[in-house]
Amino acid sequence: MFLTPASLLYRLRKPDETSAWDRFVELYSPLLYHWARQLGCQQSDGADLVQDVFVILWQKMPEFEYDSQRSFHAWLKTIFLNRYRSLERKRIPLTMESGSNLCDNDAEITLDDSEDNQYLLRKALQFVESEFSELQQKIFHAYVLEQRTPHAVAASMGVSVGTVYAIKSKILSRLRQEVRHIFE
Repeated sequence: MFLTPASLLYRLRKPDETSAWDRFVELYSPLLYHWARQLGCQQSDGADLVQDVFVILWQKMPEFEYDSQRSFHAWLKTIFLNRYRSLERKRIPLTMESGSNLCDNDAEITLDDSEDNQYLLRKALQFVESEFSELQQKIFHAYVLEQRTPHAVAASMGVSVGTVYAIKSKILSRLRQEVRHIFE
């Protein structure tokens, strides 16, 4: 069963909701690691940072009030960046002594939203594709992503043109649903 973000966020308010936390971690771990890489974090430092963020979320979620007018994604990014800055402040004496930073990024701390959006779209497509057969995935990729004609795709995959259109419609519909959930 697919949960809307509001219901998922509500379920996360209960720390013992392991299936909600599993879904949340599955969805957001790659994004948090992506942000850590954008900041230049080494793999182990990025893993520590991501783990710290999940601990903070686990502590904050029982009091979290979902507001449909505000972006959960932005709130999560704020928590992530605040934790990053906090870790950097603690490491300043080490940086002065050894030149070692948590992450190799001396520039102002920013994370590119357009890159996040592309990343989340790719992640949504991965989630969605797992619900479809390998043949359906190949048809979708050939028609939509490779922009081959429906007739060429149908001929190469041994299906009718109508099947190509139907598969495109089903996967795009499911992808739109997933994207709405991610970007809410």
